[in-house]
Order: sequence, then structure tokens, then C-alpha cells
Amino acid sequence: MNQLTLENIIAKRHWLGLFAIAVSIIAWTVELMGAVYVCPYCRTQRTVIGLLGIIMILPFIHHFLTKYLALVLGFFGAVVAANQHFMGWKKISAGKFSFNENVFIDPFLLSGGALFFIIGLTALILHTQKPSS
Repeated sequence: MNQLTLENIIAKRHWLGLFAIAVSIIAWTVELMGAVYVCPYCRTQRTVIGLLGIIMILPFIHHFLTKYLALVLGFFGAVVAANQHFMGWKKISAGKFSFNENVFIDPFLLSGGALFFIIGLTALILHTQKPSS
């Protein structure tokens, strides 16, 4: 049985939601410890990822208001991530781009990853259907 079908991923959405919450908590912890610089773009993205993770574990994820909230949060987070990511492309075009010394905290790579994650979480929430009785 193929585990990467949309139906299987949606059925196990609780684990993905918990993973998103963990990512958000770890990212906030790293900033609050002072290991990375304060960035309003990053703060927005990690908060949206955590909130979408919470929505994914809610029992009433199927309600249209929950989906609407997820769509608004997801759109907001995706716009912020896209703006931050585009600043990297702008530097590439100007010939001034360089990766961060520590590639694991590079804003270009992290904003691209956040963009993929936020859009993926939002799409999964929107595709979640109420189980038929």
C-alpha cells in the first residue's frame, strides 16, 4: 500500500500537526536563546506554522470557519515567506548574494522551506473532509 497518497497523509494529519508545532516551538526556542538574530519575517513564519499545526490537530478541522482561518493564516504566512525569499532572489540578480556562514540559519533557504511547509499545511487542511458515517 502506498503511504504517500493524499488520503493517507490526511488520515495521519495529527502527526504532521504535532511536527509543525514542534518545529515552531524549536524555532522560537532557538531565537529566545539568542542563537539567531531577531527577524520579523521569521517570527511570522514560525508562528503561522505553529498555528496551522494546532489547526491540524483540532477535532473540528472540517468546519468551514476553521478552514477559512487556516486559509487566511496560510496566505499571510506564505506572502511573508515569499517576500523574504524574493529578497534573496533580488540579491542574486544584483550579484550580491551569499549564503549565511551557517547554512542552517540562512534566511534564503529557511524562507523557501517555510513557504513550501506553509502552503502544504494549508492545502492539507483545506482538503480534509468530514469522515462519512
